[in-house]
Amino acid sequence: MKKIFLAVAVVITLTGFGQGRVSPHDTVSMKNVSVTYGRPYKNGRVIFGELEKFGKVWRLGADEATTITFSKNTKFGDTEIPSGTYTMFAIPGEAEWTIILNSQLGQWGAYSYEKHQAKNVARINTPVKKLPAPVEQLTIRFDKDKTMIIEWDQTQVELTVKPND
Repeated sequence: MKKIFLAVAVVITLTGFGQGRVSPHDTVSMKNVSVTYGRPYKNGRVIFGELEKFGKVWRLGADEATTITFSKNTKFGDTEIPSGTYTMFAIPGEAEWTIILNSQLGQWGAYSYEKHQAKNVARINTPVKKLPAPVEQLTIRFDKDKTMIIEWDQTQVELTVKPND
């Protein structure tokens, strides 16, 4: 019996079964701002409207909710945000997304978002741009003009991010 248990343990360890994460995680930064998120792949799926339903809160990544940290007070979209770390969610729509910052940390996905929505610090609407070619892996990046860009499948949204000097 010990040999069977040991063999199963070795297989689990070598295959990565049970590691809990399929999507790689990444942290992207610009001066005084960083975002940590899971980066799922499209894998032939229709992402927005099917996998991620329009009008439903989404964790903006995979696994635990995406976090954004501001080391200084920052204008995020059109809202002044105090320095600190927040969870970041999105409500995708065909023409517009709502990006939500919430002060409740440690959320797994968006499963408990409803009970914590009183802790929202911002809800920012931003238009959707249709990309000419699909982006295979969810990507969040910053450009030199202090814009946060979120891309996946054939969808792109942008928000200005301006830390206070």
